[in-house]
Amino acid sequence: MIGNVSARRRHDIIEALRRGAVPVNGLDVLAVGLDRFTEALDADLDRVASGGSVFKAVRGEYGAGKTFFTRWLAERAKRRGFAVAEVQISETETPLHRMETVYRRLVEQLSTEQFPPSALRPILDGWIFALEEDVLADGTVSENDAEALDAAVGKLLEQRLADISRSTPGFAAALRGYRAAGAAGDHAGADGLAAWLGGQPHVAAGVRREAGVKGDLDHFGALSFVQGLLTVLRDSGHDGLLVVLDEVETLQRVRSDARDKALNALRQLVDDVHGGRFPGLYLVITGTPAFYDGQQGVQRLAPLAQRLATDFGPDPRWDNPRATQIRLPGFTIEALVELGGKVTDLYTAAYDCPRVSETVDAAYIEDLARAVTGRLGGNVGIAPRVFLKKLVSDVLDRVEQFPEWDPRKHYALTLRGDELTEVERNAVSADDIDLPL
Repeated sequence: MIGNVSARRRHDIIEALRRGAVPVNGLDVLAVGLDRFTEALDADLDRVASGGSVFKAVRGEYGAGKTFFTRWLAERAKRRGFAVAEVQISETETPLHRMETVYRRLVEQLSTEQFPPSALRPILDGWIFALEEDVLADGTVSENDAEALDAAVGKLLEQRLADISRSTPGFAAALRGYRAAGAAGDHAGADGLAAWLGGQPHVAAGVRREAGVKGDLDHFGALSFVQGLLTVLRDSGHDGLLVVLDEVETLQRVRSDARDKALNALRQLVDDVHGGRFPGLYLVITGTPAFYDGQQGVQRLAPLAQRLATDFGPDPRWDNPRATQIRLPGFTIEALVELGGKVTDLYTAAYDCPRVSETVDAAYIEDLARAVTGRLGGNVGIAPRVFLKKLVSDVLDRVEQFPEWDPRKHYALTLRGDELTEVERNAVSADDIDLPL
């Protein structure tokens, strides 16, 4: 598996772990304990690719790997031809009850296997190119007859936009304007209309007037824009769109009126997905058990609680991965050691330094894992981020750079308050400074 990862991706993964962050790609190399979800998730992707839609709720405590899980799923989706977007829900920047903001963030984070965020412009250009290819494939128009080709593409465009025009006439009008601006070499106009299609506010009035669109996007219009985006993705050769709404549990901390609006917006989204309004959409949310089970979260809105209700027994081995809500049980020491071994192997390959894996063997990785977990109050669930950061930046980097350095002789684990999150700091005792391994 490691041999299939490019040198650049190896270093990107290691650099993310060095910072204490979840890598953006290459997550298959690090995946531990996710095999049991693979079959069900692939079946979901198949259903979406065939024109269906899927909603999934992921639950897990802090450190259980929710962000890792969703990015791992996103990588799988991209390899199958999906576009993906990860949106961080936030009271101030991306409130869930303001769908126009959620849509704007979605487009800003939109990516594909070929294009990084924001991939909207390449997707729009690919859609127009696909229209031209379909016209030429019909054989009735020559590519040398520019006028006839333009007319035929315009006619096909109207056919493809028929459904969008009924539900979202502004989106369809902006697409027409975008194509016309591009064909005329009006780059400023094309830029403005692409921004408007992406939900950006304050697009120049002249650009909107030329395309026949008015105003800025609102909450209800944003849902229709998602429909339009799904149509463009399908017609430009993409199998679907995976959208992750991450950290939805932040809703528990907002004002009660805003929380109620957000929960109702989430209920509407779930109903729309299940009702077939968004063919080609795979919508995933993440949250803590407290969000799903507590009175300040999902349970506050009974209809939403009913839609997400899932029976979890005491043993996660028997959880149903096809259920609407799935549980990430979190790490054990054994899983942490397995993950540390994968990171060490990846590091050895990235820096072409066999001494790394020879020095940092399974026994030392287990010692480090138990030491970090011990300093975090024995809570394995919140240990992975700190453990991987310490493993890469404090141990592997030094082994690779200093031939005489031996972690068993020269390293004592330290945890500083300024390198920990609030949850991690709360788990550490006040006198937690040094711990020789």
